[in-house]
Amino acid sequence: MKEQHTFLLAEKKWLGEGTIKLSGSDEELHFYTRWNLGKLDKGGKIPAFQEVQIRGVEEAMHNQFVITDLTPTHFSIELENAALGKISGKGIIKNNLIAWEFRNKEIGFEGFEFYEKQEDGSYLMRAEYATPDHFRTMIRAKIWEKLE
Repeated sequence: MKEQHTFLLAEKKWLGEGTIKLSGSDEELHFYTRWNLGKLDKGGKIPAFQEVQIRGVEEAMHNQFVITDLTPTHFSIELENAALGKISGKGIIKNNLIAWEFRNKEIGFEGFEFYEKQEDGSYLMRAEYATPDHFRTMIRAKIWEKLE
C-alpha cells in the first residue's frame, strides 16, 4: 500500500488550501498549508512538519509529526505543537486512503484526519477535532505535491 501513497510516506513537499469551520460560528476561515515530509530513517521513523497559515492571522501554526511502527496497513503517529503539547495516535493505510485519529482523555482532546487520494494524485482532506468544552473544529482541504 505504501507505494500507492506519496503523501506522508515519501520524502516530498506538499501544498494545500481549504477551510476551517468552528462549531458555534457560521464563519469559515480560509487557510493554506505546507507539508515537508522526511524520509524513513534507520530507526523506522518518518518526520513530518506542517505549517498552517490562516488568512488574516499573522502568526502561522506549526505541527511536528513523527510516523512510526509503519506496516502496509497501519502506523503510529505522534503530533506535537504549542497548543496541545505532544499526543499520540493510530493511523491506517488503504488503497486510496490515509487516515489517523488522536484520543487523549487526560486533556479531553480527540480528532481524526482523512486523506483520500484522487485520480490526479492530489488528496482531499477532511478532519474534525473536539475539545472537552464540546467545541468542534471541522476542516476541509485539498493538498497536492509541490513540483520543484
